Amino acid sequence: MSIFDNIRLTNETFKLDIDRMRRGWYSDKYFENINRMLIALSKEGYTYSGEHHNLPAGVSAENISVGDIEVEMQWFTRRVGTTVIVGVDKSLEMLRHCTGYWENERFIETADKLEVWAVQDGDVTESPDGNPMNVQPVIRVRGRYRDFALLETPTLGILTRSSRVSSNVYETLTAARGKPVLFFPARFDLHEVQASDGYAYNIAVQRFNMDYSQKLGPFVSTDAQGDWWGGAGGGTVAHAAIASFLGDTAEAMMEFSRILPAHIPRIALVDFNNDSVRDSLRALNALFAKYRELVDAGNKEEAEKYKLYGVRLDTSGTLRDVSVLPLGDPSLDLGVNPRLVFNIRQALDSESENWNLPEDWKEAAREYCHNVKIVVSGGFNPEKIRRFEKLGVPADIYAVGSYLFSNNGATASDFTADVVRVKIHGEWLDMPKVGRRPRDNANMERVW
Repeated sequence: MSIFDNIRLTNETFKLDIDRMRRGWYSDKYFENINRMLIALSKEGYTYSGEHHNLPAGVSAENISVGDIEVEMQWFTRRVGTTVIVGVDKSLEMLRHCTGYWENERFIETADKLEVWAVQDGDVTESPDGNPMNVQPVIRVRGRYRDFALLETPTLGILTRSSRVSSNVYETLTAARGKPVLFFPARFDLHEVQASDGYAYNIAVQRFNMDYSQKLGPFVSTDAQGDWWGGAGGGTVAHAAIASFLGDTAEAMMEFSRILPAHIPRIALVDFNNDSVRDSLRALNALFAKYRELVDAGNKEEAEKYKLYGVRLDTSGTLRDVSVLPLGDPSLDLGVNPRLVFNIRQALDSESENWNLPEDWKEAAREYCHNVKIVVSGGFNPEKIRRFEKLGVPADIYAVGSYLFSNNGATASDFTADVVRVKIHGEWLDMPKVGRRPRDNANMERVW
């Protein structure tokens, strides 16, 4: 369930490998070892017989069946600052379908015997310092521990991965101050994670829109990234396509525009020859000339295919574009830097003045040029985006890749699950390890 539609995703979406998950295939081996031990103790009828328990004074340690111990476990992250929580629905489906035990080759489901509380995907937790004593849990489960012990690893995995991506996206959107952020990290990880990553991105976009009263749409690069929420991939022209046209960016864009349907944005990738101003203007001139020809011929529908939506700058961080005069500082000279973007914007906005046009076309040509957006990519992260925004750089769209998978320092989003209470003689008693305590979260609701 996301907070935006109040509909929880089910296994129809996730398609869990249920049989192997029930057998511990995806679990750290020590959970399987503990599970086997507890099952054996239960069969033996073992009861606690130690001497150094942590039960409160006056609570008897007699006749406690360790093998059948019921616990309260809480799942949480210690990420500092705001965490946009994603992965809850998939975790709940793991609990729903894989809680239980094997009796020979028959799996006995016991999920209905659990008590489960959880937040929704899209909820946030806040932590000023990451202190585990003050965390906000996102899932709480009460039940017989051995029935769901094997699920700690996979539930933590999806919560960590998805919440990391969503939180990094949210931070990036905040840095961009309402400008679109294209989700471009697919090439930096296994293709199997694209659906969950794209879902996390979409949740972050919706959370940002809610918090900042925006109406940004999601922009993913693969169809798989939109699988869980009905989105579809979009994109520009690759460097390989320009190479196929012998380095002729304008010709590549003309054929792209001629062949592909008009609803696909025409965004020219203009850094192939390291002369982004020249190739931007060549593409602009070629597409506008065809656009004008078709409009004058009365074929406005076909003319829409030749509207240049934008240009994308992707200059390598080791190169200085020829339009950027050297200052001797790599941070000011190389890659996609503020001066390059200003150069592009100025060239685009003034180009129509060089066209020999009849009077009735001059304003339309000026508008055509001014409407061309600038997309920047290549090593962008919130810090670089904030610098661009502070300087008023006329970038319209940020394409961000590998940063969105970052999981170190301020972006570390690792989740933990701790037993914090045990049920003894019908009463729930605190039993956390040192440094932990039972915590609550007002956004958690009873799931079952």
